[in-house]
Amino acid sequence: MNPVARIALIVAYAVLALAALGRSSYQIATKLSEAPVPYLVSGVSAVLYLVIAIALWRHWAGVALVGTAIELAGVLTVGTLGYVEASWWPDETVWTGYGSAYGWVPLLLPAIALALLLRERRARRNDAGAAPAQEGTA
Repeated sequence: MNPVARIALIVAYAVLALAALGRSSYQIATKLSEAPVPYLVSGVSAVLYLVIAIALWRHWAGVALVGTAIELAGVLTVGTLGYVEASWWPDETVWTGYGSAYGWVPLLLPAIALALLLRERRARRNDAGAAPAQEGTA
């Protein structure tokens, strides 16, 4: 993966982790009984964002790939359930409305990260499958 793209993803995930952690920490500490599911989902998303940022930083491609897949599934599930049964979500999460409160970054970011990670994985497989050149033959 392009180093600039990797750094951009790391920064985006770190910022989202801080935002979600701040919001969910306050909500869990002060009003968990009002909407436990949304606040806990926001807390889980904060931890997931942090794990993905660290995985990208440490070049743990497998962890980053699984994390972003879980993130995308979570955004799609929570976003859809929020429209199907709004009463289940008495307050917003990072993923409610497909991340609309965060400029849809929670929806777009995992899609972009997955595309880049899968392209990188495919390139590594192609490089590994290529036959090494024979020395001394012309």
